[in-house]
Amino acid sequence: MIRAVDHIEKMSPYALAELKAPAGKRVVSLSQNEALRAPSPLAIEAAASALAAGHLYPDPDWWALRVALAERHAIAAAGILCGNGSMELIGCLTRAFADEQGAVLAPAHAYPFFETATRLARARFDRAPETRDGVSVDALLDAVRPDTRIVLVANPGNPTGTRISRSELCRLRNGLPGQVLLVIDEAYGEFADRLDAPMFDLIDGGDTVVLRTFSKAYALAGMRVGWGYFPTAIADQLRKVMNPNNVSAAGQAAAAAALVDQGYMRETCALTGRLRDRFVDRLRLAGFNLTESFTNFAIVRFASIDAARRADGALRAEGVIARAQGGAGLPDCLRITIGAADTLDLAAGLLEHWAEAERA
Repeated sequence: MIRAVDHIEKMSPYALAELKAPAGKRVVSLSQNEALRAPSPLAIEAAASALAAGHLYPDPDWWALRVALAERHAIAAAGILCGNGSMELIGCLTRAFADEQGAVLAPAHAYPFFETATRLARARFDRAPETRDGVSVDALLDAVRPDTRIVLVANPGNPTGTRISRSELCRLRNGLPGQVLLVIDEAYGEFADRLDAPMFDLIDGGDTVVLRTFSKAYALAGMRVGWGYFPTAIADQLRKVMNPNNVSAAGQAAAAAALVDQGYMRETCALTGRLRDRFVDRLRLAGFNLTESFTNFAIVRFASIDAARRADGALRAEGVIARAQGGAGLPDCLRITIGAADTLDLAAGLLEHWAEAERA
């Protein structure tokens, strides 16, 4: 029987939450950081209309979507590349710019797919310690090695929910050697845009990439549309390893229409923020440990790994699926997506009941 190449055999599959509920219970998924409501009606209509041309391949250059993104963010359309979710772009960046002789560096509790993408490129994956408040720029700079090729930072962070200020990100960029590519993954950027700290201008230096997605604030996770802003030299190399026709026609149409309906997206972010803050306050009042989140999820830290497992079990017993964070180096934590109000009330009530039983 044929075997996979060595570096693939040594890898573990990228793990998603197991969406199974006990018999008689409905699944309440609070594990995937999906939006709490459906996409904009304009996006739904545009995707449906695009199906009439479903016999044709989609635009391989995503031109209408790039123009719409450029207008929305006041950036150059030529610097925009689109992917089958931002995960595709992360994977292509590591394949294009890292290898056995070039390492990738990320914070200790980084988005786990960063490591998966690095392993696929056969590169070494290094981690820098984080502080209680999140990513430490000083720790990242101290962890740079002569063979470091890429630094990957999610901002706001997943799974921590924390945020790095613009000034700190600029300090990171200025402190990195010129041959190191800084990739800022802003998958949850729209939830923090109210702080008015855009990073797109860093692209002008030629050594920074900013990524975003339509999966979260725009509620298009099922359409798989990500995008990024790239220096020309980086984009030219990336196109060599990207799949042609990678974003479906329906996905491109839905994303472009969603950009038009900014009011709907902002309303989604505002509603999410209100529910998130109410959920966090309720759990803190019940004695749980939560840090401030700038995303559409909250992370709960428990007294021990075993306590986190027991709490996870109590939720799953009623069909509520949170996300354990062992893969991100936080085995004493559960990440809980901000879903509809009734699902959050259910989750909070179950955790309150669990905590009371633990204290008894």
